[in-house]
Amino acid sequence: MQTLSVNLGDRSYPIHIGPGLLLRPDLVLPHLIQKRVVVVTNTTVAPLYLAKLSLALELADIQVDSVVLPDGEAYKNWETLNSIFNALLTQRAERKTTLIALGGGVVGDLTGFAAACYQRGMPFIQVPTTLLAQVDSSVGGKTGINHPLGKNMVGAFYQPQLVLADTDTLATLPDRELSAGLAEVIKYGLIRDLPFLEWLEANMEKLVARDTEALMYAIYRSCQNKAEVVAADEHESGQRALLNLGHTFGHAIETGMGYGVWLHGEAVSAGTMLAADLSRRMGMITLADVDRVKTLFQRAGLPVIAPDLGYDAYMNYMGVDKKVEAGRIRFVLLRKLGEAYISGDYDAVALRATLTML
Repeated sequence: MQTLSVNLGDRSYPIHIGPGLLLRPDLVLPHLIQKRVVVVTNTTVAPLYLAKLSLALELADIQVDSVVLPDGEAYKNWETLNSIFNALLTQRAERKTTLIALGGGVVGDLTGFAAACYQRGMPFIQVPTTLLAQVDSSVGGKTGINHPLGKNMVGAFYQPQLVLADTDTLATLPDRELSAGLAEVIKYGLIRDLPFLEWLEANMEKLVARDTEALMYAIYRSCQNKAEVVAADEHESGQRALLNLGHTFGHAIETGMGYGVWLHGEAVSAGTMLAADLSRRMGMITLADVDRVKTLFQRAGLPVIAPDLGYDAYMNYMGVDKKVEAGRIRFVLLRKLGEAYISGDYDAVALRATLTML
């Protein structure tokens, strides 16, 4: 097991990464206010891991209740969130009861948002079971739900007590979901960690083949990058926005195509290619750099061509992005590979060219 910390003063918390962690209640117990938890999971993950986690906790004399949600991005909404509240009230969960999110990014976001709201705040723990959740969404305290007009537009910053990333859960992850997670892994190399980007170029086939050592390293290095950024800018007032490389375009893709049609990581991959193209048109990176990014995403099994929603639709969806400031869309762009920046000072002609080449 490897451990690192998200340093937020008295709200700091550990990230444990390694195999067999679902069977380690000793890692959970120090973070419980009372020996009672409610595990929130979904219909896909529950048959695989709910009984295993519940039994391990119960053997440590922890009372366990559970909530099983429908699976998919399409259910990341008010109705599903309310079903968590219904369950918590029915089970008479208390403010000191701990919620445990067992699943991917949708489960983690919903559970965290429910924890932030229920009785005005209850503790929660992230137990991510997908690569994307282990390297990104479980770390940093972003929680929320989608709105028909925009992805993740309703939510709260609310940090977990603990992140428990059991790498054994990746064995049951479908190939498409694994690839989606690799999009977020590649992101860290592109925005701030060129040596990691170069390592990914040298080891992508190992990651796709689920080599245990390679995956452990990629997860640790990704979480290390994210933890450093979150510690410096918890509420995304500055550099944390760099973590959204490809996301402004990507969220437009997810909203425009219908939530769940494209996986989040797939949309981020195609969105990052649009951001790279715009960066090239603005004279910051070369065509060779764009091709290098494209090749790496392709080797990860990810789409590199965004759907043609039309220029007006893209602009409309991106206009409700959380990075919009004073009515102007702000993009994360690449100054060079391994160094990103965020700005609303983009070339409008270049942006139109990027979006009309589809």
